[in-house]
Amino acid sequence: MTQVEQTASLLSHDDTRPVLSIVIAVLNEQDNLPQVCRELAEACAVLPSAEIVFVDDGSTDSTVAVLQRIRAEGVLNLRVLQHDRRCGKSAALRTGITAAQGVWIATIDGDGQDDPRELAPLLTLARTANGAPPLVVGVRTRRKDGWSRRVATRLANGLRQRLLQDHCPDTGAPIKIFRRVDFLALPQFEGLHRFLPALLGSYGVPLVCHPVSHRPRLHGQSKYTNFNRAVVGVRDLLGVMWLRNRTRLPASVREC
Repeated sequence: MTQVEQTASLLSHDDTRPVLSIVIAVLNEQDNLPQVCRELAEACAVLPSAEIVFVDDGSTDSTVAVLQRIRAEGVLNLRVLQHDRRCGKSAALRTGITAAQGVWIATIDGDGQDDPRELAPLLTLARTANGAPPLVVGVRTRRKDGWSRRVATRLANGLRQRLLQDHCPDTGAPIKIFRRVDFLALPQFEGLHRFLPALLGSYGVPLVCHPVSHRPRLHGQSKYTNFNRAVVGVRDLLGVMWLRNRTRLPASVREC
């Protein structure tokens, strides 16, 4: 049992909570959201009790209005949180996961490249794993991004694996499932979502990788360029190496 599990066992468990919270950070995705939400509704039909938490990270288009309209239709168990300014994807995920009520968290992107139907088998892997509850990463196969992004991603993943030894071929994969309590135990910084295999592994959370499909973006363009990903990614990588080296956790915790 990990230190996080031992600490969590001291907390009361509310059986009325949903099993799964699907947390989606969005920025200027007004055109993609109707299709994304239709697919989420279909996916939720075969999932256990689930809620969907959208976090708007300071959009300047009609993203929030579109989500409010979809919520008013009553098809989805939908919650909408809004940042007053752009804080970054990791901060948006942190906001959503903190507010989430589910025992398990699933993350996907809001641009339509992820297929919500992948969530059911990944959640089954998470809930039926032997030993400590794992982080399940949906490893993207046959990437539908442009060639320059595919090359940049391959190089970045190779460097991360070499330096962090996290045994994950796609650490930046948007589709991930993990326990809420495990995520909230991590120190928070922008870029955290790209290093979950390494950081959660430092806290005793095992890793399960499973292939998932990947699709072209429905509308619009990515909010990040290869250059800013590279510059920020190297800085974050060095920070994560330092953080893992300085992490000290007890093997067990007991109240005396």
